[in-house]
Amino acid sequence: MNDVARPLTRRGQRDATSAGRWLAVEGLAPERVLCSSAQRTRQTWELLSAELDVTVDPDHVDYDRRVYDACAGDLLGLIREQSNQVASVMTVGHNPASHQLVVDLTARHDLDFPACALAVIHLRTLWSDLNPGEAELAHFWTPHTTF
Repeated sequence: MNDVARPLTRRGQRDATSAGRWLAVEGLAPERVLCSSAQRTRQTWELLSAELDVTVDPDHVDYDRRVYDACAGDLLGLIREQSNQVASVMTVGHNPASHQLVVDLTARHDLDFPACALAVIHLRTLWSDLNPGEAELAHFWTPHTTF
């Protein structure tokens, strides 16, 4: 099967629902979502967002092929493109790029970053000015642990 068309596994479905529940409990919902165009990431976002206490405006969700093909630097570039009026941005992408982006932004090299991991990062700057090392890890969740 073509990788872009590969669906989410049962475990992935369970993990995405759990991630959404955790975000809801923490009172976290993104204002903007940059989601890979791959089938499994689209399904992850759909399951995760169904658990949130608020509805994310569908016009604020971009299913972008660039997220699928991205390295960490590319993801950072996509984040920098966001309006500085937007309070929060979520990327729904792929490893190793997602993991490396968290490491680059927070300098936290100690994190195991499995599929469906969530890193909540607080910035010290505007989206457009974001550079490596200019963010702080506020929360970290995986299907198996929470930090």
